[in-house]
Amino acid sequence: MTQEQILQGQVAVVTGAGQGMGRAISQRLSELGARVGVLDLNADALAETVSGLTGEGMAIACNVSDSAAVNSAFAEIEAELGAISVLVNNAGTGRAAGDGSDQMYELMAQRNDELAAGGEAKTHVDHLIFMEDEGWQGVMGVNLDGAFYCTRAAVRSMVRSGIKGSIISIASTAAQSGEGPVHYVTSKAALIGMTRALARELGSRQIRINAVAPGPTNTPIMNGIPEQWIKDMENAIPLGRMAEPNEIAQAVSWLASDASSMCTGSVLVANGGSYFF
Repeated sequence: MTQEQILQGQVAVVTGAGQGMGRAISQRLSELGARVGVLDLNADALAETVSGLTGEGMAIACNVSDSAAVNSAFAEIEAELGAISVLVNNAGTGRAAGDGSDQMYELMAQRNDELAAGGEAKTHVDHLIFMEDEGWQGVMGVNLDGAFYCTRAAVRSMVRSGIKGSIISIASTAAQSGEGPVHYVTSKAALIGMTRALARELGSRQIRINAVAPGPTNTPIMNGIPEQWIKDMENAIPLGRMAEPNEIAQAVSWLASDASSMCTGSVLVANGGSYFF
């Protein structure tokens, strides 16, 4: 079997696959021979992703924060493509309605103006006090609950078929640094905790659970972050730049393959050296 066939015959599911890292990951797994089921809220974007796959794929518009919708989507994928052997929990968001992000970014701009003027920065960059329940739940529902629902559905498929599968969740350097909106940072730190707990639980079944922790990556989610914040993040990266989606896809595909057969409960850091786990 050649390098380009290392996932031949396997079925992979990638969430948040309509753009950015999710699309790049889907394409990479397809190049390696997997049949790929892609999930996202945006059906049109999913169609574009599927059209760019090398091999067989199918798209299902799905809100991963809805457990019933997740169960239905995974059942459809299993019926069409076969039992699932690889899952990539990539779906994620950094903001939601009612989460106070607009107020936080406005205060951040005011503080930056104060610093640029050479005076004392008196503005507090608050976020928590502006965050309503719906804003907290909106981010946690996608980033954490969605990963749990999809992992549960994938593991049930693997167990039914006796598959020694691989599950990869996209965490973030923010889980280590603490930098970023509180709901986002919390959700990514919790993903790492879930990864470690399930690695111990599922080891006896030879189902491996790992995470990838990217740093700032050139994806559409960066569009919602102030330009100055992005520049500050890039300046703090020893390699001097953000990652590209295909670089994260390479890390994911390694964890999906047997090349990483002794890795479980691990966090593969792909952040240009900005933080060390």
